[in-house]
Amino acid sequence: MIDVRKEHPEYVTLSAVWPKYRDMYAGGEQFTSRAAQYLIPRLREPNDVFMERTNRAFYENYVGSIIDWYAATLFRREPTLNFEGQDDRAREFYSEFADDCDLRGSTLSDFFRRQTIEALVSGRSYIAIDFPDLGRKAKNRAEEDKLGLSRAYLCEYPAESLVNWQRNERGEFDWVVLRTERLVDAPETGEWVTKRRWVYYGREEFQIYDQIERAGHAGPVELVKQGLHGLAKQKVVPVVEFNFGDGMWLMNKAASLQLEHFNKSNALGWALTMGLFAMPVVYSDREWQECVGESYYLQLGPQDKFGWTEPEGHVYQVAMQNIDRLKEEIYRVCYVLNQALSSQSSNAAMTGISKQRDYLITQEVLRGFGDRVKDTLKKILRMVSGAREDAIQVDVTGLDEFDIGDFSSELQDAEKLLSLGIGSETFRAQVLKRLAAKYLCDVRQEIKGRIADEIDASLKVG
Repeated sequence: MIDVRKEHPEYVTLSAVWPKYRDMYAGGEQFTSRAAQYLIPRLREPNDVFMERTNRAFYENYVGSIIDWYAATLFRREPTLNFEGQDDRAREFYSEFADDCDLRGSTLSDFFRRQTIEALVSGRSYIAIDFPDLGRKAKNRAEEDKLGLSRAYLCEYPAESLVNWQRNERGEFDWVVLRTERLVDAPETGEWVTKRRWVYYGREEFQIYDQIERAGHAGPVELVKQGLHGLAKQKVVPVVEFNFGDGMWLMNKAASLQLEHFNKSNALGWALTMGLFAMPVVYSDREWQECVGESYYLQLGPQDKFGWTEPEGHVYQVAMQNIDRLKEEIYRVCYVLNQALSSQSSNAAMTGISKQRDYLITQEVLRGFGDRVKDTLKKILRMVSGAREDAIQVDVTGLDEFDIGDFSSELQDAEKLLSLGIGSETFRAQVLKRLAAKYLCDVRQEIKGRIADEIDASLKVG
């Protein structure tokens, strides 16, 4: 029995960051309900004033919208699976797998859209490859398919789930420990209890441990299941890490700017709100007890003077310019500066060439995201193919065009290529299949595969 409760030092470091990043991505009530954690109090600010500012706090969620835009734009056209081989049963499986990869009705596109959001918010996500366990073994491959034991599926785990791990010198997992928890209704008592589960994956075996926590009291950690996992023959840990690298961890790049924008915009909003309530000033030497005005009053002696210091010019105007610059900087570090510009923006006078250049940068970032998604998807599909022992090769294309208007220009390019008279039927077939897959990007994978086969058959490519 291993100590599944032990946590990796890197996990301990990042576990304090992830909740903040999730609040900043979600925004809304989730963020404002914890505004006291993110709103910086002024020096010697009275607690009641800080609490009133906290209750009035608002959050302009730019980084969350940017991440959602990237995820939506990246998967505007679904990735396409291409097969080489005559294994009809495998083709049928992968067509079904593309339409429901997690046995919950998620297409591959939907599944990896969620992983993309998770990786941009938390820096990484984890995907486990699993097979159904019906408590019996099949005698042969046909019986295995009939019982559904070969129906591979994917399980998604957020960044917080991987609590401990070890890698070899090549950076591959030697073993991992995944932890999840959920509320369940205990039928014997009728109360809600927390069920905590740890799953250990090695290169060949797995172990599952459960723990029940009632009213803050945690029970013992018990081993409930163990055995060989689906990739035991390959001696590979069936968990794949998905990330875009630290340089493309958008939430991490924009978090400090988003928090600074939050504090500055709330300070300006508070000042404007307080300016709407006139504060009476009483010039008197005697003690003043009467209540006047909305909530506050200021008492001065007849010879006393009172005023404010501020930068040269009007402080509100300076604050608004600074807030606008912070907003543009959030978009800039996320490579979508062209989306931040408005008629009032300081960069609104950018030339058309500059705006086009910024959009090209955004497209290159999107292509980089798409390449990472395709590489991870290829790795997963090849691991599944190896576990199932399929006589087929699977490749992934797409996720490289992000403007619906690009198809017309791509069609013209294809016509020019085909008119060159290149003496290769394979080349012609690949061009036609790419065009068909992009034009029919939202049809089922089974239909895409059938179209590709018909193109190969018509051109006698095999």
